[in-house]
Amino acid sequence: MPRSRHVPGDLAMWLFILAELAVFALFFALYGVHRARQPALFAQGQASLRLGSALVNTLLLIAGSAAVAASVRAFAANQLARGAHLLGWTWLSGAVFLLLKGEEFAHLFAAGVSLSSDDFWMFYLSLTVFHFLHVVLGMVIIVAVWLRARRGAYGAANHVGVETAAAYWHMVDLVWVVLFALVYVAR
Repeated sequence: MPRSRHVPGDLAMWLFILAELAVFALFFALYGVHRARQPALFAQGQASLRLGSALVNTLLLIAGSAAVAASVRAFAANQLARGAHLLGWTWLSGAVFLLLKGEEFAHLFAAGVSLSSDDFWMFYLSLTVFHFLHVVLGMVIIVAVWLRARRGAYGAANHVGVETAAAYWHMVDLVWVVLFALVYVAR
C-alpha cells in the first residue's frame, strides 16, 4: 500500500491539533484544581448530568473515528466509493452527537444553568461547548474532504487530505473521551 507524502498543509494541521490539545489540557488541569478545592459542589453538579446520553455520545464519536480510519484505509487501497461512504458515516456520527448534546444544552439552559451558576457549571459548559464547536469544525472538514473525494481528488497515491481530516477527528474524539472520563465518570 503506497504511503501518501506529507505536505505543508498537513504540518499546519498537526500544529493546530497540538495547539488545541494544549488548550484542552489547560482546561482539564484547571477543572481538576477547582474540583479538588470544591469536591461537594462538583459532585453535586456531576450527579445531575445525564451519564447515559454522554455514554451514547462517546460511542458515537468512537464509531466516527473507526469510520474515518477505515476511510483512510479505503482511499489507500483505491476503494474510492467506499472511502467516501465511510466519510459520510463519520459526518453522521458527529451530527447525531451534536443533536444529543444540543438537546442536553437546551435542557440545562431551560433549568437555568449558565456559566455564572457556579464553578462546576462554568467548567462544564466551557468544556462541552468548546468541544461541541470542535465537533462542528470536524464535520466541516469531513464535508470538505468528502466533496473533494467525490471529485476524485484522493486515491492510493494521494490521500493526505483524508489522513489530515482523520487526525483532526481523532483529536476531537480523544478530547471527548478524556472529558467524558473526567467530567462524567471520575468521582
